[in-house]
Order: sequence, then C-alpha cells, then structure tokens
Amino acid sequence: MKIAMWSGPRNLSTAMMYAFAARGDCAVWDEPFYAPYLAASGADHPMRRDILHTHETDPVRVGAVCGGPVPEGAAHWYMKHMPHHMVPGFPLDWAAACVNIHLIRHPARVIASYAEKRGEVTLEDIGFLQQERLWQALPGPVIDAEDIRADPARALGGLCAAIGLAFTERMLGWRAGPKPFDGVWAAHWYNAVHRSTGFAGPEAPLPEVPPVFAPLLAKALPIYEAMRAQTRKPG
Repeated sequence: MKIAMWSGPRNLSTAMMYAFAARGDCAVWDEPFYAPYLAASGADHPMRRDILHTHETDPVRVGAVCGGPVPEGAAHWYMKHMPHHMVPGFPLDWAAACVNIHLIRHPARVIASYAEKRGEVTLEDIGFLQQERLWQALPGPVIDAEDIRADPARALGGLCAAIGLAFTERMLGWRAGPKPFDGVWAAHWYNAVHRSTGFAGPEAPLPEVPPVFAPLLAKALPIYEAMRAQTRKPG
C-alpha cells in the first residue's frame, strides 16, 4: 500500500511519519517535493541552500519515484507531503495510486508553532487553501492532530481500519533522536520531535493568536472547520 499523508507544517506530521516508520513494514519518505517547491517558488526558507544541495529539485523526477515501486522491499510506503509544496504544474497523477489521508490541526496552534520557528507567517506558508483543494481533488480520510494527541491508540486504530491496514501498537512509540530518513531540514524544524519517544499528551487550550495574525486565522479557520466536520471519529 502507498499512503500519501497530506498536511500543512506544524501539524504533528513528523510524529505521524515516525509512527508509521515504527511499524516495521513501512518505508517512509519525508516531504519529497520540498526541494522542488523551494527551487520553483524561490521561497526563502531556513536551510534553503542545504535543502537544494541535498535533495532532488526536479518535480518530474520526484513524481516518477512517487509513482514507482515501494522501496526497500517494504510492504507499505508512507509519504509525508505538504499541499503548499505542490506548485501548479507539478505532477500529481501518481497520487491516484495512493491512499490519500488529510491531517489537520487547528490554525491557531499551527500559526503559533510556525511563528516560533520562522517569525513571519502567511496563508501560503501554512497551506490551508492548498490542502482544501487537494482534499477535494484527492478525497480520503481526514484526521485531526487533536484527536491523535488525545488518544493515539484509538485515533490511529481508527485510521488504520479506515484504510484497510492492520494497526500495531508499535506505532505508538519510537526511539528519541534524528532518523536516517529525516530531510536535511530536520536540524531546524524537528528539535521537539527528536526529543520525543511517542505522541505527547492532549493538546493544551488554544493559544492566543497575536492581533497581527488575526486576519490569517480568520481565513484559515473556516477551511479547518469544514475539514474537521469530515473527520472519521475513532472507535
């Protein structure tokens, strides 16, 4: 099985990648289109030069690999994708052969977390508009990071059942530290998840969004709420 997990940044996406890698039967790929996105968009992201130097920047080549065989002789392949990386014209036909899952998180939490790492935040950066379009084009289960944090076994068990994959408790934990499949950008973005050995506990109350980000929250919130209404309740 090929799994394309679509989410914006700061959405529990790296922890989810670690959970699927911990299964033992699943190869994983960390944000295949990040380098092509940076090359095509010119976006000034942390570690931009290292990312472009280390990772494949041709979206056609990346798409061909996504559409190719599952690597490493694994039974399954989990690909961590971000909707805003899919610049218009990038190949997306490979996704038709995948089980597409959409991971969401309340935009107040996303904005607060992203701002800690980068300072500036735009609607383009957090990917809500792009995720809405991809959700409509590539329908599949929607799962909320809040539900995962509240009860990982129940949420992941329900997700696995929804896609026809056997759940294993190995998904609930992993060793601390960097992983060999991390993108080079992990040095900037993955500090907290590298200290973790499993999913953190339930989310804290929603953070207060600074007034400067209020218009951004107002645009992202309706998209989140529409997708939240489609979440498959665990159990």
